[in-house]
Amino acid sequence: MKFNRRETILLAAAASALSLAGAATAQAAEGDMIDIAKLMAPAGGLEDKFEGSADAPVTVIEYASPTCPHCATFHNTVYEPFKEEYINTGKVKFVLRPFARNAIDAAIFLLAEAAGPVAYHNVIATYFKTQNEWGMSDKPRDALFTVAQQLGFTEETFNAALTNQDGFTAIEAQKNQALDEFGLTGTPTFYVNGKTLSGGKTLEQLAAEIDPLVPADFVPTTPDAAAAAPAATTAPSTEAAPTNTMAPANETAPANTMAPATETPVAPAQ
Repeated sequence: MKFNRRETILLAAAASALSLAGAATAQAAEGDMIDIAKLMAPAGGLEDKFEGSADAPVTVIEYASPTCPHCATFHNTVYEPFKEEYINTGKVKFVLRPFARNAIDAAIFLLAEAAGPVAYHNVIATYFKTQNEWGMSDKPRDALFTVAQQLGFTEETFNAALTNQDGFTAIEAQKNQALDEFGLTGTPTFYVNGKTLSGGKTLEQLAAEIDPLVPADFVPTTPDAAAAAPAATTAPSTEAAPTNTMAPANETAPANTMAPATETPVAPAQ
């Protein structure tokens, strides 16, 4: 199975654009505060897909890349206990935003967008869990499609997702905003009520930042139903730790590291 012509054009454009991406005009350091109003106004027109309560006292925004091993480590080992302790109790509104460092990232985020807001997080989580399978494949399109089928995509809806030019343009706009306005230097990067936290974090590290921001009289609430993602398959929508060192995206590394904001793009199969 090969990329069709439209998919090849789109992913080639993604590779080209990402290869030209330079360093951020300003680099944010650990602990730097970013204007919360700017953070809550993502570029590109894509609406945030959040988990938890819209009225939570703490908003945690994560910029993540599906090909980043440190993002996968966080989501596969830390995220579930974090969700149980903070998101499901209404303490945290959690937003996962796309940061496409290469064409494969762009493709996965386009699939998540196509699945719709309720299923968005489940799609991303599934690709994180299977990163070792598709991430090492010499046939990336086939490998991505195999996972997509498990999520309810057909050949038709898969192709439609990968050729969503408006979606790709919006994802690119969010990447550029993160680089140019927020000073993002790698993934994962978290913003806790505007405070920059670079690199993968442990539950304890996140708790140290979040707990002081939760009012002493806070009463746990039930997460908004619309933000909860299904646990099993997902039918696509019909709508079109302390050391933050840098590491390449194809290298296995501990959780408390970052993958660089840009990498050598993955070229689509011909």
